[in-house]
Amino acid sequence: MVIWKNDKELFRIAKKELFVALVGDILDTMGLQRQFLPPKIKPLQNDFIVIGRAMTVLEADVSEKESRKSENPILKKPFGVMFEALDDLKEDEVYICSGSSPTYALWGGLMSTRAIKLKAAGAVLHGWSRDTNEILNLGFPTFSYGGYAQDQGPRGKVLAYRVPIEIEGVKIHPGDIIYGDRDGVLVIPKSAVEKAFTGAIEKARGEQMVKKALENGMSTVDAFDKFGIM
Repeated sequence: MVIWKNDKELFRIAKKELFVALVGDILDTMGLQRQFLPPKIKPLQNDFIVIGRAMTVLEADVSEKESRKSENPILKKPFGVMFEALDDLKEDEVYICSGSSPTYALWGGLMSTRAIKLKAAGAVLHGWSRDTNEILNLGFPTFSYGGYAQDQGPRGKVLAYRVPIEIEGVKIHPGDIIYGDRDGVLVIPKSAVEKAFTGAIEKARGEQMVKKALENGMSTVDAFDKFGIM
């Protein structure tokens, strides 16, 4: 039985009752044991939480000078199709970008401003972000390697969006759920969403009963025997 009616209700429950490690534990029991993105991808602010459907973005290292000689129309455009990708963000989606070398920023303040207007859920970058103070002032959940000012303009372009991407062995498809907090960023495949979050919610509510039992003096042995959770 599904506990939530729609994505918005699921995301509200997750923010109120869950944390990323708990959902990761459930995925482990499902045999999905390589769903965490690299630990160097961190929130710019520790209390940032991101949860939403993946809007995948494929970036590549491209010399602006050399790309002008290309016959590919995407390579001739400044930033490739980055503006189109940004404008295509939907409510509760996460802009998640990979494919380039970590030598320049993939996200910034003006992009955050546009994403907020579109009611996007956050940004997750396999690389750096910049305009850190501006992003923090906006309060837009951004996860990256950290702040680094070097611009992507002459160094990289977005080649495509809403296509499958990969981050260090973790495959991400459009519509997967991206869930991140200060302990990591998790990719929940579309096909696993119902089972993973149902299990996590049930475990979280069970852990609250265990916590109360421990606070009331029950031993850990007795608590585990009774609830099967620890």
